[in-house]
Amino acid sequence: MELEKLKEKLKKVKVLITDVDGVLTDGSLYIGNGGNEFKRFNVLDGAGIALLKAADIPLVVLSGRYSEATVARMRELGLEENLYQDGLAKIETYGKIKKRFNVDDEEVLYVGDDLVDLPVLKRVGVPVAVDNACGEVKSRAVYVTSRKGGEGALREVIELLLNAKGIFNKAFEKVTRDTYKDCNQ
Repeated sequence: MELEKLKEKLKKVKVLITDVDGVLTDGSLYIGNGGNEFKRFNVLDGAGIALLKAADIPLVVLSGRYSEATVARMRELGLEENLYQDGLAKIETYGKIKKRFNVDDEEVLYVGDDLVDLPVLKRVGVPVAVDNACGEVKSRAVYVTSRKGGEGALREVIELLLNAKGIFNKAFEKVTRDTYKDCNQ
């Protein structure tokens, strides 16, 4: 999709929804000998999420599988109320999310990587695939990130969105002001 058309679509976005495994992580699962699951998340995505919050754009996390590691990371990011897990039929949860945030399809950006994401990607206004997504997902996307999942791909999408809306600098200033306000006293 040409850049100007993409920017016009991005300007309409009111909610960003992302998958977890393969987007916020590299898709690997580490299982300890006690059965504990570990995942590697990237701090670049966390910083991007702070920018998105500063811009007052909700982020919803939609995973097809339940994971305590995901719960812990989302709690750390202040997203536990926007975390939906354990539903491979993501399209059903997507309908609930749209209703909760009172948005239409064209006002939603979704970031995915695998086949289970396709039903939602086919509905949203801005379907995005990460670089390591499967071919079917990439072919459906209007934008494919240059970064792989787990390597700051969501941050890339957030910067793209905020720049298209012309609010990146304002969000950045708010994040840095709030982060460093105690240093100036």
